[in-house]
Amino acid sequence: MSETYPDRIPLASVDDLPDPGARGFDPGGQGHDTLFVVRHGTQVCAYRDACPHFFGETQMAWRKDAYLNGDGTRIVCHAHGAQFDIASGECVLGPCLGQRLTPVEIDVTDDGTIVLIAT
Repeated sequence: MSETYPDRIPLASVDDLPDPGARGFDPGGQGHDTLFVVRHGTQVCAYRDACPHFFGETQMAWRKDAYLNGDGTRIVCHAHGAQFDIASGECVLGPCLGQRLTPVEIDVTDDGTIVLIAT
């Protein structure tokens, strides 16, 4: 992994995520995943681990790192089955239709390290 800077927190290597796949992270030490990273082909996106439907606090996965539907094409909320577009985070099916997941800024370094850009 690359060197850690105060405003850049290494999370994992892209190769650590299945394709397609997702993994949750707790960079702030909250005791639960507060964000998740999704890999789909060459695309790598990160979102806050909170569904916008219920006060924006419901965690998305029904078990550790279970953020995607069966064929890995959409992000799914375990609480009510809402489905979200991976690239945009927009809800495309379910009670929060048109709302979006909150994106988290990341970077992928030349060596494939996924880095959280802390703000």
